Amino acid sequence: MESNNDPLGDLRIIDFTPNYAGDFRRLNVEWITQYWELEEADEKVLGSPDEYVISRGGAILIALYRDQPVGTVALIPHDATTLELAKMAVTPSVQGKGIGRALGEHALKRAQALGAQRVYLESNAKLGPALSLYEKLGFRHVDAPDEASPYERCNVYMQKIL
Repeated sequence: MESNNDPLGDLRIIDFTPNYAGDFRRLNVEWITQYWELEEADEKVLGSPDEYVISRGGAILIALYRDQPVGTVALIPHDATTLELAKMAVTPSVQGKGIGRALGEHALKRAQALGAQRVYLESNAKLGPALSLYEKLGFRHVDAPDEASPYERCNVYMQKIL
């Protein structure tokens, strides 16, 4: 799936291929380590995106701005009807250009195409701009799930019913 959301033609959202594994890791390490330490769950997904996302029926999207990988988002299957929106990152030098919103919109369309009825995410209250974006995309705050998050940093839980 490829599309062009930028009026100048500078932004493309493409499907992950193995040659973007380093960019997927780099973009996520960049934002995570700005606030926290990488956790074991991060290392698993970032180290083996094919195993932990793609081969389980999920998807990873890569944002190319002026043909450079500057953003990413993953859809990780949780059960037959639920995908987790995860590992969403946009490099700081291009934040504010609508790339995060474009990634989110594409991810939600892909979630529908994958047959999901619900998209769930975990975040942190420190990430105000990200939480605002999720709300604009139609996510609503929900109580913490019974099942503990694999991430110590998570204290905000949201979902969108498709």
